[in-house]
Amino acid sequence: MSSSSSSKLSVKEKVGYGLGDTASNFVFHIVNAFLISYYTDVLGLNPKAVGVLYVAARIWDAVSDPFMGAVADRTKTKAGKYRPYLLWLAIPYGVIGFLAFLGPEFSDTGKLIYAYATYIALMTIYTAVNVPYSALMGVMSSDPKDRASLSTFRFAGAFSAQVIIGLALIPLLNHFGGYSSPDAWRATIPFFAILASILFLITYVTTKERVPPQKGEQSVREDFGALKKNVPLIVMLIVAVITLTQLGLRLGVTPFYLNYVTDFGPEKYWWYLDKSSIFWTSAPVALVLGLFMTKPIIKLFGKRNSLILLTILNGIGIIVFYWIPPTNFNLILIVNMIGAFIAGPMPALVWAMYTDVVDYGEWKFGRRTTALAMSSAMLIQKIGLAIGGGMVGWMLGMYGFKANVDQTKEARDGILMMFSVIPGVLLMSTAIVLLWYRLSDDEVTKITAELEERRDQEA
Repeated sequence: MSSSSSSKLSVKEKVGYGLGDTASNFVFHIVNAFLISYYTDVLGLNPKAVGVLYVAARIWDAVSDPFMGAVADRTKTKAGKYRPYLLWLAIPYGVIGFLAFLGPEFSDTGKLIYAYATYIALMTIYTAVNVPYSALMGVMSSDPKDRASLSTFRFAGAFSAQVIIGLALIPLLNHFGGYSSPDAWRATIPFFAILASILFLITYVTTKERVPPQKGEQSVREDFGALKKNVPLIVMLIVAVITLTQLGLRLGVTPFYLNYVTDFGPEKYWWYLDKSSIFWTSAPVALVLGLFMTKPIIKLFGKRNSLILLTILNGIGIIVFYWIPPTNFNLILIVNMIGAFIAGPMPALVWAMYTDVVDYGEWKFGRRTTALAMSSAMLIQKIGLAIGGGMVGWMLGMYGFKANVDQTKEARDGILMMFSVIPGVLLMSTAIVLLWYRLSDDEVTKITAELEERRDQEA
């Protein structure tokens, strides 16, 4: 193998890359976890209208995501193909993240129009910076083990952002006027938006592209054709849409579960944190701890089998919540942390497998479409999040949810089903789909060696 593309990455570079997902999640996790509740409980928007918004935004994503992938794959600068986007878009990402939670004092129609404009703009800028960021992992090293390690650092960064959000978001909102106060959101979100911009710039400075681009012109049509024939990639995309549907549903309904089903109040429970803050903080802490099990579990079972096993166990852990009394805070906390620990290695496994299927596509079809493959994955994931988020709005309306009042038994039972049984069953179904993923770790190692030989011959 060539020394440049297969050389081991330093811990400093891995940490620098991981901080990019910390940056991303300082805005994107807040959007996924709180934006639906913000739209209904803070802005007063109709939950069904919010559901329509989430789906409508995906129509634009169907155009913007593949377009961004094709553009990134054809970008040529001295700094590389993908890194420059971190520099160019770091500040716009933070600015638009803040604007999404600005909550101007418009009429109900004006608020909805503003929500459409800022949410779609945020998803567009998220695509423009995160497609290149995700693709960057595939060109920092050609070594599958190094990329798996890089994926682990990436999600350590993502989960660390979620820990910080859990520790700081709700206490800051309470300090500035409370969860339902638009002024509190205007004062709180800038902290996270500014950090996001700074950390993206750090990622730009500390990383380097090593895998050389393919020589010659690449046809967009042929690139899409290669993607459609890449069976392991298709399997991963099907898994992604189901997984992110359940994640969008569960994240979106969690504030409603905490605010309307449990008896968690705003009173301080431990240190300066209320029960909701502890709930939001404890899960990503457990995710980070679970993430360190990625390497051992890959050694034991391989990537695919590890993902199947963890998916089944995590799905069972989510369904169990249906039978946990909503007044039993300690049991809710313990079960949630166990489930998060089990889920810890899953994102790292998934994104490491994405880089494997990109290599497979180059080896099988002669087309290296790193950013296009990553943009396809991100589009499918956003579609899943939109379906899940849309389900939250539609099902809340179906169950008779009314914002900022005590809920009926039907509404509480519906929220509980949306938090437990439905996402749990969805997640477990992905284990069946993964049976069609036939790309073993040994095959990936062979493919990597052959690709390095090809690149050395072309150099």
